[in-house]
Amino acid sequence: MKSNNNLLDKNIELVSYADSLRWELGENLHDSITETIFEDAYSIASKSVSSIDKKVRTNWEVSLDRLVTSRIFGFPIMFLLLSLVFWLTIEGANVPSQFLSSILIDDFHPMLKGLSASLGIPHFIDGLLIDGAYLSMAWVISVMLPPMAIFFPLFTLLEDFGYLPRVAFNMDKLFQKAGAHGKQALTMSMGFGCNAAGVIAARVIDSPRERLIAIITNNFSLCNGRWPTQILIASIFIGSLAPASLAGLVSAGAVVGVALLGIFLSLVTSWGLSKTVLKGEASAFSLELPPYRPPVILRTLYTSLIDRTIIVLWRAIVFAVPAGMVIWLVSNIHIYDLSLAEYFIDFTNPYALFIGLNGVIFLAYIIAIPANEIVIPTILMLTVMTTGLIGTGQGNGVMFELDSIKETGDILRAGGWTVLTGINLMLFSLIHNPCSTTIYTIYKETGSLKWTIFSTVYPIILGLVVCFLVAQIWFLV
Repeated sequence: MKSNNNLLDKNIELVSYADSLRWELGENLHDSITETIFEDAYSIASKSVSSIDKKVRTNWEVSLDRLVTSRIFGFPIMFLLLSLVFWLTIEGANVPSQFLSSILIDDFHPMLKGLSASLGIPHFIDGLLIDGAYLSMAWVISVMLPPMAIFFPLFTLLEDFGYLPRVAFNMDKLFQKAGAHGKQALTMSMGFGCNAAGVIAARVIDSPRERLIAIITNNFSLCNGRWPTQILIASIFIGSLAPASLAGLVSAGAVVGVALLGIFLSLVTSWGLSKTVLKGEASAFSLELPPYRPPVILRTLYTSLIDRTIIVLWRAIVFAVPAGMVIWLVSNIHIYDLSLAEYFIDFTNPYALFIGLNGVIFLAYIIAIPANEIVIPTILMLTVMTTGLIGTGQGNGVMFELDSIKETGDILRAGGWTVLTGINLMLFSLIHNPCSTTIYTIYKETGSLKWTIFSTVYPIILGLVVCFLVAQIWFLV
């Protein structure tokens, strides 16, 4: 027994000595070893392999790599390409979104209501299934499908071409300083299309600790379900502060600013987690940049539309249908003269106003946990209900959205909205809890109820704190 104890003490002493020597070697040990290995491999390959057209074939690749990974041009090119993808997604999704909305909501919804009336279906069942479940599903499909069907193929094209590994290379230093992995840049970029897809994309990170950090922080990537809210609110409350000729530019700048704030929060949160509950040294990121290659269009379409778009959309629909039923129920079940929704709004309004929001926003985000796409229709419905605006022809507990930004702004202002409300809604929309599709995906990927709850609760607390600080500064100024 004594000899075993002596052996254990010597092992502990040896590990401690090795650890002290490790830190004397500096933080770049892994990089130095990897660089030496690749230099030796390149030297051996150059002596052993010859190619007649080697120079012609690789010169443009080397030149392009020097450009897209350079310290001067790397980040501007990255932001330019990602901005182009976002712009194409936003602009390209408008027409198909309106087309789907006109068919599913403007045309098919009245047809279902007429059929229901002709069959004599009771009002409660009619409202619950058609005005609740169906409308919620229709909003998710019309708002979510077109952006994903554009964003994911574009993103996959960049991936297949070989550019995304260059993005990870450029972002590696930032994430390494934050105690995270360079590949987190890829999951973050995927999160701009859909956070659930971004969480799944974290599989490319080998380290369980760093993969978990990437999963937790992916919520700060502004997914396509939140873009419509950001654009609409920025146009109503931020763009109106500027001259008409600059309103569009100012609104776009506000949305981009919110997206950049999300990247900043992702880095800060990664740093905080890596220094506390997920403490550890950033693992070595050895990335051999793949050759550039022309994408295979059919494979790209299959990967992006089937493996990503359809699967994520189906999950959103599954969660959105019961949410629509809940929306209809709380808006149409009355106790005395008030609905359940109005009781909740009246109770939470004083607390919400204190942090620059209101009770309508609180209820909308609780109900809309399954799908961010139904936030604006829910807010408009609840605002009309609580203000008694009849001119819109709505207000009977049915979700709706207006084509005119001015009409939408008039309804929100009639509900007591101010510039502060608009700003804090944009901030809360960025930071708040993941949608139920993403929450479910986090649980499936981590297998941990603890980290799923943390990933859900932490953004809510952070969002409320940020809104509180902004409101207090606003009130002081």
